[in-house]
Parts: sequence; C-alpha cells; structure tokens
Amino acid sequence: MSDEFMLDTDDIERRMNGAIATLRTEFASLRTGRASATMLEPIVVEAYGQRTPINQVGTVNVPEPRMVTINVWDKSMVNAVEKAIRESGLGINPQLNGTIIMLPIPELNEERRRDLTKVAGQYAENARISIRNVRRDGMDQIKKAKSDGMSEDDQKFWETEVQDLTDKLISTVDSSLENKQSEIMQV
Repeated sequence: MSDEFMLDTDDIERRMNGAIATLRTEFASLRTGRASATMLEPIVVEAYGQRTPINQVGTVNVPEPRMVTINVWDKSMVNAVEKAIRESGLGINPQLNGTIIMLPIPELNEERRRDLTKVAGQYAENARISIRNVRRDGMDQIKKAKSDGMSEDDQKFWETEVQDLTDKLISTVDSSLENKQSEIMQV
C-alpha cells in the first residue's frame, strides 16, 4: 500500500454516520399515537428569507397527551408555520387561535399507520442517498489519486474500504427502517 495516498475513512464514516443521526431524529418525529414536541423537529419554516427550524420561531408545548401547541412569537409568521406543518407529511391539521397553533394528534387508524410507514420509508431513502453521496465523494478522491499515480492495488483496496463502509451503514438504515415500521404498525 502506498504511503503517498491516505483516504480519510474516518471523515467518510463520520459523514455517513451524520446521515444515520439525521434519520434517527426524523424517525423520532414519527410518534405513534402520543403527542411529542420532537414530532416537529424535522419541520422547517421559510422565515425571514431562510429556512428555520420550527422551534426557533415559536414555543412548542405539549399541554395534553393528544395535543401539541406552538406559540408563534412573530404574528406575521403564523401562516408560514401553519403551511410548513400542513406540507410536512405528518398528517396533522393545524388549528389557529391568534398566534397559537394547536395540533390535535389524531388516533392512528390503519390507513394513517400505512401513511406513516411510507413517510418513514422516504426518510430512510433520503439517508441512503446521503450515504451514497458520501461514497461517491470518496470514490472521486480515489480516482483523482489514481490519475496522480496510485497503483491499481491501492485503488482496489481503498474502493473496497469505502464500499464496505457504505454497505454496513446502508444495512443500518434498512434495519432501522424495519424497526420503525414495525413500531408504527403495532396497535
């Protein structure tokens, strides 16, 4: 193995694990039946010309087991927050009361459970895409080093390292998705 080229596999693994961490956060937002402030974490609002997490435009509270409220600080942002919630795919119908947005959490029926499993599948696919993008970046670094004189044996070694890491983390995404889908489908 050549001393000239050292692929930073720790950086690649860190970036891939970032996709897994994001996936876990998104899965935490898919609550099954009970209200939770973490349900709203993946939702971002178009606020003041940039995308802002919902908890940075208002106070999120859970006053009762089947209700989440958001007290929006800036009255002009109420409609933007409501729109972001409607478009989030959570299947919650916001109700306005001045600057307070109330989110009654519906009882999960079979159809809603199926919808939530589809949303979980979309989150998992986004994580797989992120991991594959990191893999592509690593492979591009290897190709550049190959054009700069790396041996074919070294190229194959590093490509195998990156692919093994990718396969391991994609299987983690798949098992996380299976667990979340079975959790959602439990009555």
